[in-house]
Amino acid sequence: MATVKAPKKPLVVFVTGDHEYSGELTLPLIAAELEKNYGMRTKVLKAYPDYNGEKDIPGLEALKEADLAVFYLRWRQLPKEQLQFIDDYLKSGKPVMGFRTTTHAFNYPEGDPRIRWNSFGEFAFGAPPGWGGKAQHTHYGHKSTTDVTIIPEAAKNPILTGVEPSFHASSWLYRVQPDYPAKGSTWLLMGKSVNPDKPAIENPVAWTWKNEWGGKAFLTTLGHPEDFQVESFQRLVINAIHWELGLPIPKKWKGKIDINVPYGHPQKP
Repeated sequence: MATVKAPKKPLVVFVTGDHEYSGELTLPLIAAELEKNYGMRTKVLKAYPDYNGEKDIPGLEALKEADLAVFYLRWRQLPKEQLQFIDDYLKSGKPVMGFRTTTHAFNYPEGDPRIRWNSFGEFAFGAPPGWGGKAQHTHYGHKSTTDVTIIPEAAKNPILTGVEPSFHASSWLYRVQPDYPAKGSTWLLMGKSVNPDKPAIENPVAWTWKNEWGGKAFLTTLGHPEDFQVESFQRLVINAIHWELGLPIPKKWKGKIDINVPYGHPQKP
């Protein structure tokens, strides 16, 4: 009798490099949980020589084998050959997931041939095309926090399984309205700024979308390391990863993940 091969475990590749939110520390803990309890393979890529290194993320060729690419980037200036791995992945139509500063993942100067990558948040995730600009993509101050609620129309979305109707996040709210998230997106969670430093409007903080290559996209503008301590946020992330891969949302939650990572904001001179 022919032996039946076990289905290959999906490979989730995490691409990290942000100056501020310790994504290179939080996401490996999510990766470990996926391997331990949810039957996945993972690979975590990190900026070199450390999170402040803007021009090198070794190992991006792993995206050739990835079933899901998860990005937590901020203002990188990767070389053309590294961008090519991301470009090829996007054009394959495979799913993408992004956290917070991934809305402004790249920061090339005017006149640079790679400048279109400054709009990565827009073409990959339906987010504003980089920080500031015409979209006025900004936040409401480092002393603010965010009250998060499930959008009523999305209450039965499988990604929100086990997510509390409301919870508090340490992330200061990102402004993406009124022009984003992009047309065709499905909004999941709404954020209201607490103690904002300027007049604030409510803004969605998690949504799904389909990009121009047919890839499923999930983005959350949350992602402060303290957010990763919140069980509802953990469930959102684990659920979204399953949704991205076309897998059923886990029937049984394996329990809160122990994540205790410091906020990595660099010391300003």
